[in-house]
Amino acid sequence: MVYGLTIGQVAAFAGVTVKTVRHYHRLGLVDEPERDRSGYRRYGSPDMVRLVQVRTLAGAGVPLAEIGGLLDAGPERFAAALDDVERRLTDRIAELTARRTVLRRLAAGDRLLLPERACAALDLMAELGFGADYVALQEEALILARALVPEVFDSFLAQLERGLGDPQYVALMKRCRDAESWDPDDPRLDELAAALAAKLLADRELLAMPAEFEARPDAATRYGLINHHREDQAPAAARLNELLEAHLRAVGVDIPHQ
Repeated sequence: MVYGLTIGQVAAFAGVTVKTVRHYHRLGLVDEPERDRSGYRRYGSPDMVRLVQVRTLAGAGVPLAEIGGLLDAGPERFAAALDDVERRLTDRIAELTARRTVLRRLAAGDRLLLPERACAALDLMAELGFGADYVALQEEALILARALVPEVFDSFLAQLERGLGDPQYVALMKRCRDAESWDPDDPRLDELAAALAAKLLADRELLAMPAEFEARPDAATRYGLINHHREDQAPAAARLNELLEAHLRAVGVDIPHQ
């Protein structure tokens, strides 16, 4: 009578695949038994115990490279090593939980790329009656500003926040939104640009460019990507921006030239 288990049986009893058992053999985690007279490798109960131990530790998240040392260690070292594994697993769980939160925010359409302060400003714009398309455009501009000119982002956001708290500025912003449908040669654009410049100059300190930004060799390109975002879709908006920059430069505001 032949005693012992075949590799298929031991794998099935341990709840793993034959491929996994062979992988444990290659790593030296489970000894490979000698072949019997019929040419088959037969596994005994000690092999089964060892296989279950390896499978259990691997399933708990212990790296395979560490399992052999753990099983061959004394009780104190084994307990200390498990504490270390538990700590690493806790850190990993926290990391995965954070990633899941990010995915849920993305699925919910949350503004993941912006800080809460910027999201609050965008929400206020919606509450003030700006349409979804206009708010989305401002959101894109904020995302670009944060990515391309982080040195300027805080002042850029502060300017927006201050403006949203000023009814006159909000009215000007809404006129700018409406002006997108005007003809680029409409004389009202220059009037609107002058009014915007006057309002911005009331908080002139927010218009100043930090020295570290001005020192960038590509400062003008970065600035242009933000300030002229999507102008190709609204010729009147492009003309309004051009006139506004001209008004600001005329009084000494340093605005990068494209």
